[in-house]
Amino acid sequence: MLLSLRIINFALIDCLEINFGQGLNVLTGETGAGKSILLDAIDLLLGGKAGARVLRQGCPNGSIEGIFNAPPAINQWLAAQGIEPLEDNIIACTREFSKKGSSLNSRSRLNGVLVNRQILAELRSQLVEITAQGQTQQLLDPGEQRQLLDLFGGQALLEKRQTVENAYKQFTQAKQALTARQQSEQNRLQRLDFLTYQLQELTEAALTDGDEWELLIQEQEKLSHVVELQQLSYQATQLLYQSERDTPAIADLLGDAEGQLQTMAEFDSGLNPLLELVQTALTQVIEAGRQVQRYGDNLEADPERLGEVEERLQILKRISRKYGPSLTEAIAYQEKIQAEYDQLTDGEQSLAQLQEALTEAEQKLIKHCGQLTLIRQKTAQKLEKRLVQELKPLAMEKVIFVCQLESTPPSSFGAEQVVFYFSPNTGEKIQPLAATASGGEMSRFLLALKACFSDLSPPSQTLIFDEIDVGVSGKVAQAIADKLAQLSQRQQLLCVTHQPLVAALADVHFHVDKVVINENIADPVNPQLDEDLRTVIRITPLQSDGDRQQELAQLTGGHSAKEALAFAQSLLEKSAARRQASQV
Repeated sequence: MLLSLRIINFALIDCLEINFGQGLNVLTGETGAGKSILLDAIDLLLGGKAGARVLRQGCPNGSIEGIFNAPPAINQWLAAQGIEPLEDNIIACTREFSKKGSSLNSRSRLNGVLVNRQILAELRSQLVEITAQGQTQQLLDPGEQRQLLDLFGGQALLEKRQTVENAYKQFTQAKQALTARQQSEQNRLQRLDFLTYQLQELTEAALTDGDEWELLIQEQEKLSHVVELQQLSYQATQLLYQSERDTPAIADLLGDAEGQLQTMAEFDSGLNPLLELVQTALTQVIEAGRQVQRYGDNLEADPERLGEVEERLQILKRISRKYGPSLTEAIAYQEKIQAEYDQLTDGEQSLAQLQEALTEAEQKLIKHCGQLTLIRQKTAQKLEKRLVQELKPLAMEKVIFVCQLESTPPSSFGAEQVVFYFSPNTGEKIQPLAATASGGEMSRFLLALKACFSDLSPPSQTLIFDEIDVGVSGKVAQAIADKLAQLSQRQQLLCVTHQPLVAALADVHFHVDKVVINENIADPVNPQLDEDLRTVIRITPLQSDGDRQQELAQLTGGHSAKEALAFAQSLLEKSAARRQASQV
């Protein structure tokens, strides 16, 4: 429920504060008096798009503040957004505007906390719903009609529609994957040819060890220098172990040193550790000599093996230069393209799997669409019955309304579009709403729809009607007034109207008017300069019966004529009686 609205420097408003009440709040005044500006302010307050002319001319900044009374559920929602609730379930919503150069900036707060438009949009649906005659064009769109039907179906229908939307997304993804796979078939075959050639070359090279190059280089060096190695090993053996020359071998010299140390150790046992070192050295030298001798004895020239090694090195050099640059990188590249080759040669299986996935996704989509259709059919029957019940009291006793489901290819919305068919008069065939309803009939249709949804909307939500009764008069106007009064018993209504029949039923009545003020009356020299005169909007609560009588008389076309005043008084008395009767 909207408790109050405070507006500063917005459009033609300089400073305005309005306190609203429960039930039916009515705004009346001359055409162009600025009544709809107040509704624009509420729209902007709750996240509406701000135009360049939001601020009052000549003002660098402005603000709109709304105070709402909301149920605890909204306080829980606020807490989830990290916003502290206020006492007594109060919500303070503020939007501030400032202009710098040609750019307009705005920021919004909930209970003093800065918020973005997305959060405001979530809150808006819980606090207010604005209905204007301009919505009739939206109502003629089949997509909007389908949305209305789904909302009327409640949570079960909306959940099933979400399931359909998810199924359609999966179907679309599966279809795109299959199409992309089919389109890439030619590229796949070309790539396979290329990979086959490379894999054949790499496979023939039989690459297994990244260290093979280094090992082969070592073997090549050995095979290329066998004679030198034999000579050097013979010489090393002579030096270490078996000297055939006049110069004694190292082992002989160490043997002599060992004998001398043994003799010395007989006189000084402290030399025993040194003796052991020489004995160990002698043993190692003898063993080294023997191993060098065996190495030399086992060496033999192998030109054939040397040729094999050199040929292998040439192969590895070519492979590394082409796929490396190192042998290890060439082996890694072979593993990589082998995996790609395996994946591409599985193409037929992949195509089959993608086709199978598409078929499965399509079947699921069709299944869920069928279930959604059944729910919509039952919901359509309920909406038809309920809407006719709401329309009949609005001077449309013979109305026929059909909510027809017309099959379409499956989509994210289901497998049908919804079309409202309508016949307001006896003997006329039903036709689509867009081709049948007049302006007055559309006004009543909109109001009846709101009545259908009133049970679904939270009682805390404020319903706002902007001239919903334009183009009607007499009996129809009274029917609309009664319907608005009926709705106002459940929740707060804010209504801009030119109809005295509607205004007479108001629980709270405001008069809206434009006045000219002088913003520089303190100037003693030129108190009446034209540039000091400004037009502003003023709102006056009509609290006495006399004030309301005068306003209703004005709405009927007269201001002080006895007939107009008498008619206005009669409307007030009848409205009081109607309200009293409805409360019994």
